Amino acid sequence: MGIAGDIALILIAALLGGIVAQRLGLPLILGYILAGIFVGPNSPGPTVGNVHEIELLAEIGVALLLFTIGLHFSLDELAPVRKVALIGTPIQLGLTALFGYGLGRLLDLGWQESVWLGAILSMSSTAVALKTLGEQGVMGTLSSRVMVGMLLVQDLAIVPIIILLPELGSLGEGLSELGVAAVEAALFLVGMSVFGIRVFPWLMSRIVQWGSRELFLISVVAIGLGVGYGTYLFGLSFAFGAFVAGMVLSQSEYSHQALADVGPLRDVFTMLFFVSVGMLIEPAFLVERAGTVALVVVLVALV
Repeated sequence: MGIAGDIALILIAALLGGIVAQRLGLPLILGYILAGIFVGPNSPGPTVGNVHEIELLAEIGVALLLFTIGLHFSLDELAPVRKVALIGTPIQLGLTALFGYGLGRLLDLGWQESVWLGAILSMSSTAVALKTLGEQGVMGTLSSRVMVGMLLVQDLAIVPIIILLPELGSLGEGLSELGVAAVEAALFLVGMSVFGIRVFPWLMSRIVQWGSRELFLISVVAIGLGVGYGTYLFGLSFAFGAFVAGMVLSQSEYSHQALADVGPLRDVFTMLFFVSVGMLIEPAFLVERAGTVALVVVLVALV
């Protein structure tokens, strides 16, 4: 049945994994990841036929998650934590990357592989962090605003990382690409400020006047994912653009209705993301390298 059969298989596995996690008092995320391991290509039994298509759908889940988080926060709410985010996050990224580089050398990796390991360890999973904050019901606290601010800066830092790291042998080309990306990002932010102030409020008010809840939902999703796609074209992450769209719409009087309508759709697509993460895990590799994996996990947690 193609992707329809894959989605049906994932939904059944995610339901079973979620039930197990709920009964054990664990986060639903763990149940979804476990479901992904069982239906992934690296495990026996029923297997998803096209993992790549599921991964593409999972990106929508992350974008919708960031979009709804943006609806929770306005620029005024994040303004008090801007110094922590703008100053603290680069320090966190640098120190964690340095630790990751040293860990890579300890594991006898080459210097380039160690740099990559440091960069990977320095980044947090925005989807995991925000999903966990939401499940714990602490999304409106000061600490959550600090975390959201730092996650945003990390998302922005991904751009120079993915541009420069592949060019470690010739950083000159990477720096020129980074300059172009910075100009494109600036143009996007300027365009978003104009649309956010003038276009989005007018559009939402007209759609609400028509009295169609279905059209309202479609317009909200179209704005979130459309802006996300725009940021992708401008060299930024798809999810970051969706977050910016959510923050813009949070200024609207219809933000609470938008959040309530998009919530169920977000949960289903976010589940796909965590299942897709489980599909990437190779149980055989974990068994073969159990000591190394355990050492890395313990060191990262301690540091």
